[in-house]
Amino acid sequence: MQYVLIIHEVVDYEAWKKVFDAAATIRREAGERSYQVLKYQNEPRRIVHFSAWTSIDDAKRFFESPKLVQIRKEAGVRAPDFIYLDQLEAGTL
Repeated sequence: MQYVLIIHEVVDYEAWKKVFDAAATIRREAGERSYQVLKYQNEPRRIVHFSAWTSIDDAKRFFESPKLVQIRKEAGVRAPDFIYLDQLEAGTL
């Protein structure tokens, strides 16, 4: 499984979340299979989006597309940091 970890600051979480939710269909069609949205405990505007993807290539193609660059602007995203990850191991304790 491949994953993407995105850390970014948002101007307004509620406004960002509306855009994020509205993009669910295009995210799924691009290859996103599951996601988690988290925030820094002491920095509520610092959002973490952790998601599983069909492939890193699909994720990069999606996140680096001009359409997504524009959507991020409209959503008030500042300085996103994308980290593409390959799973080595998983478990439950």
